Amino acid sequence: MSETAETTAEEKMSEEAKAAEESPVALRYRRRQAAHRAAARVLARPSALATVRERLALLDAAGDVYDLDETADMYGNGVVEALEERTAALLGMEAAAFFPTGTMAQQVALRCWAARTGNPAVALHALAHPEMYERHAFSRLSGLRPVHLTREPRQPTADEVRGFDEPFGTLMLELPLREAGFVLPSWEELTEIADAARARDAVVHFDGARLWESTTHFGRPVDEIAGLADSVYVSYYKSLGAYGGAAIAGPRTLIDEAKAWRHRYGGQLFQQFPTALSALVGLERELPRLPEYVGHARVVAAALREGFAAAGVPWARVHPEEPHTNEFQVWLPYEVDVVAEAAVRQGEQTDALLFARPWDRGGPGLAVTEIEIRAAALEWTAADVRGAVADFVALAEKVAEEGTSG
Repeated sequence: MSETAETTAEEKMSEEAKAAEESPVALRYRRRQAAHRAAARVLARPSALATVRERLALLDAAGDVYDLDETADMYGNGVVEALEERTAALLGMEAAAFFPTGTMAQQVALRCWAARTGNPAVALHALAHPEMYERHAFSRLSGLRPVHLTREPRQPTADEVRGFDEPFGTLMLELPLREAGFVLPSWEELTEIADAARARDAVVHFDGARLWESTTHFGRPVDEIAGLADSVYVSYYKSLGAYGGAAIAGPRTLIDEAKAWRHRYGGQLFQQFPTALSALVGLERELPRLPEYVGHARVVAAALREGFAAAGVPWARVHPEEPHTNEFQVWLPYEVDVVAEAAVRQGEQTDALLFARPWDRGGPGLAVTEIEIRAAALEWTAADVRGAVADFVALAEKVAEEGTSG
C-alpha cells in the first residue's frame, strides 16, 4: 500500500471512529446541515445552518448603508454610533446603546431601572427568555429578583399585573412570547397592561427581540408600539439576519448609564463594524419586508393545517392558527426521534426541506418545532406546502414503522 493510500485509509478510519463516538443527535445534526445545503428548496433557511461564505455575502451590500471609507469603529464610535442613532429614530426613543448580546443588554437596562425605582423585583412571564435560557443571570449577576405573573402559555393580563401580590419596580413583557408560540396581546390589551403597571408605580420594559415583526398584528408602526414602554430591547439577528447584536433604546439619561454598565460588563468591544454593518443592512433590506413575511406565514400555516388533515394525521396543531408574527409552532403526534429523522430524510431524498429547525418533546408522543418565514419561503405556494407535508408524513410513518419493527 502506498503512503498516500495508507494516509487516506487512516483518515477514513479516523472519521469512522469519530462518527461512532458521536451521539445519534449529533450525527443527525450533521446530516441536517448537509441536507439543508443540498436541498433545492427549503421553507426556512436559518442563518445557523449557513456557510461562512454565505454569511459573509451579507456585507456585499454594506456600501449601500454606510460609507466604507470612513475610519473603522473603535470602542463603540463610528458605525456603531450610526446604528444606535438609526435604531433610536426607528423606535421613537431619545437614544439607544448597542450591545453584543441581548442577555447583557437586558440585564443592564433592568438593573438601571432597579436603581432608579429602588425595587429590584422584575415582574415577567415564567416562560420569558431570561427565565428559560440565561442561567438565572438576572439574580446571579445583577442582583435582580424575577417574580412570575403567570406560567400559562399566553401573555400576562392587566388583571394579573394589577392584582400581583407584591411590589415590583419593573414590568418586563416579551413581545412576542416565543415559548408560547410567538404570541402577542391585542393592542388594547397591551395598552391596558402598560397602564396597570404604571398605576403600581412600575416602569415598563419591552423584551422586543422580535418586536420588528409585530407591527402587522398590532396594526401600528414600531415607534408607536415602543412608545408604550419606558425602554425597549431589540435584536438585530433574530428578525433582521445580522451577525448578532442588540440594542436598548429609551431616555438619554438611561442610555448613558447603560453604556457605563456596558463597559463594566465587558461589552465595550474594540471593534464591532462587521456586526454593526450587518445590522444596518438588515434594517435597510429586511425590516421593510417583515410585513410580507408575516402575511405569507399565515398562508403557510393554513396550508400546513390542510396538508396534515389531508394526510390523515389524527392530531396536528399549528399554533397560533393565524400566526401573530412570521414565526409559529407546529405540534405533531410523534416521538421527537421520528419527526427529526423524517425531516432529515425529506431533505436527503427529495428536493424540498420542510422543517429546518430542531424538534423538542412537547409531551408524551408529542413533538413541537418552530417555523420561521423569511425570503426563501415566499417561493413556496400553498400547494407546494401541502405536497411537502404529504411527503413528510409518509416518511414519518415509515420511520415510526421501522422503530416498531426494530
